[in-house]
Amino acid sequence: MEDSTRFPKCLKCDGGQLLPLSDYGRDGASIRFKAWVCSNPECGYNIRIDNGEISFGRSIGQSLK
Repeated sequence: MEDSTRFPKCLKCDGGQLLPLSDYGRDGASIRFKAWVCSNPECGYNIRIDNGEISFGRSIGQSLK
C-alpha cells in the first residue's frame, strides 16, 4: 500500500524531505504551499513564492507577527 502523505526528497542534502508551508495573503486569503522547506535543519534549503516570483535558498527565520 502506498502512503499518500509522502513528501519529495530534498535534492540538495538528500537526507531531508521538502515540507509544504502555507500562509495568508494581504487580503486574508489562504495561500496553500507558499513555501517548501527541507526537514533537515542543517540543510535549510527552501523554495518560496512571493508576489508571483519564485526564490530559492533564501535565509529562513521566524516571523514576529
